[in-house]
Amino acid sequence: MSLITPRTPPGTMELLPRRQIAFQRMLDTIRRGYERFGFLPVETPVFEVADVLLSKSGGETEKQVYFVQSTGAIEQGHRPDLALRFDLTVPLARYVAEHERDLAFPFRRYQMQRVYRGERAQKGRYREFYQCDIDVIGKDSLPVVFDAEMPAVIYTIFSELDVGPFRINFNNRKILLGLFESLGINEPETRALVLRQVDKLDKLSRDEVVGLLQGDGIGLDAATAGRVLDMIGFAGPAADTLAHLERLGVDNATFRTGLAELSEVVAALKAFGVPETHWRVNLAIARGLDYYTGTVYETFLTEHPGLGSVCSGGRYENLAGLYTKSKLPGVGISIGLTRLFYALEQAGIVKDGPSTVQALVTQFDPALLTDYLAIGADLRAAGINTEIQLEPAKPKKQFAYADKAGIRFAVIMGPDEKAKGEVTVKDMVSGEQAAVPRAGLADWLRTRTG
Repeated sequence: MSLITPRTPPGTMELLPRRQIAFQRMLDTIRRGYERFGFLPVETPVFEVADVLLSKSGGETEKQVYFVQSTGAIEQGHRPDLALRFDLTVPLARYVAEHERDLAFPFRRYQMQRVYRGERAQKGRYREFYQCDIDVIGKDSLPVVFDAEMPAVIYTIFSELDVGPFRINFNNRKILLGLFESLGINEPETRALVLRQVDKLDKLSRDEVVGLLQGDGIGLDAATAGRVLDMIGFAGPAADTLAHLERLGVDNATFRTGLAELSEVVAALKAFGVPETHWRVNLAIARGLDYYTGTVYETFLTEHPGLGSVCSGGRYENLAGLYTKSKLPGVGISIGLTRLFYALEQAGIVKDGPSTVQALVTQFDPALLTDYLAIGADLRAAGINTEIQLEPAKPKKQFAYADKAGIRFAVIMGPDEKAKGEVTVKDMVSGEQAAVPRAGLADWLRTRTG
C-alpha cells in the first residue's frame, strides 16, 4: 500500500511549536489589551446559516465563501444551507440582533477567531486566518468619543507587541463625502477612481496626479482636480490639518459634520494620553466607502510601509439593519493577526518563543523514577510548568532533547544527590550547573523563571 504524501492545505498557516508559542503570545497580548479597556469575549460558530451569512454579500465576496455540507446531504442532492464565516462582522450583526434583549448597551465585545475565504493562495494571503476584532455597539446612538477610544486601544496593544514604531492614521469619511458633494462628484465609481489616483501623491508630482484626475474615466476639470488635491494632499500636525480644513471654506453640511466629529476625536485622543508621535490625521484615508459612515482607521508600521495597514476599522451607522428594526450604530477595529505575523516573520521581527515548559526532570537512574515523579509533582504544585523524562536515556540525549525543545532548566538527581537531599540544576542557556536543596528547588526555579 503506497503512503499518502503529508501536505498542508494551501492558504493555511501551520507552525512548529516554538513559533506557535510566539504566535500565541501575540494573541494573548491582544486579548489582554482588549480586556484592559473593558471589552468582553464573544465566540460564534465557525459556520453560519447560509442565507444569514450571505445577506450582505454578493459579487466577489460570495465567490470566496466556503459552503458546508454533510456527505448525507450531498448524496441526497441538497443544496448546502451552511457556510464558513468570511469575517467576524456579519456574525456579530447576527449575534447582536439575536441576543439584543439580553445584552447591556453599549455592548463592548472582542472576538478572536479564524475566518475563511476562498482566495487564491499566495504568500501573505491566507484562506484560513485569525481576525482579532473589537466593536462597541450602541442602541439608537453612540457618542463620537467612542471613536477616539479605538486608537487608544491600538496604541496600547501595538506598544506591547513590540513590533517597532507605528502610526495610527485616521480620517472622517463625511469630510470626503462632503467635499465630493460640494464639487459635484456624485458617482461612487468616480469617487473611488479619484481616491485611487490621489493615493499616488507619494510617488508622483502634484501636476502628474492632476493630469490623471483629468484623464479618461474621471474627467475632472483642472480647478476641481486642484480643489481635491488641496484638501486630500495636505499633511501636517493635527492642529494644522484641522485649521486647513476650516480655511477651505467648504459650504456643505456633511463636510461640516465630519469636521466637527474629527475635531472631537482629536481632542479626546489627546485626553486618552496617546502621544501624537503615534497618530496623525490623514485626509487620504478613505477605506470602506460603501460601509463606514464616519471615522476610519489604518495603522502602519513605520519601518515596514510595504506591509500595508496592519489594523483597520471605522464607524458604521447600523450594524444589524438586515436582521432587526432597532438602530445599532457602532465603531470597531480589526487586527488580521495571521497576515501580520507572517509579515513580521518575513521582516525578521518575530522569533521563536521560549518554551512554555520551564523545567525538565531528567531520569538519571531508572530506580529513582518515583522520586522524579514526586519532584515533578512538587514543582507543578508550586506553579512551575514541568516535564518529566519518563523513559530511560543517556544524559547527553536528555540534554539534547531539552535544548532542542527550548526547555531552559534540566533537573538532575542521582543516588549521591538523593543521599544529600539535593538536586543538580543545569541551565541549558548558559551551561552552568548548581547544587540546590531539593526542598528549596521550587523557590530556586521560581526566581529564575519569573
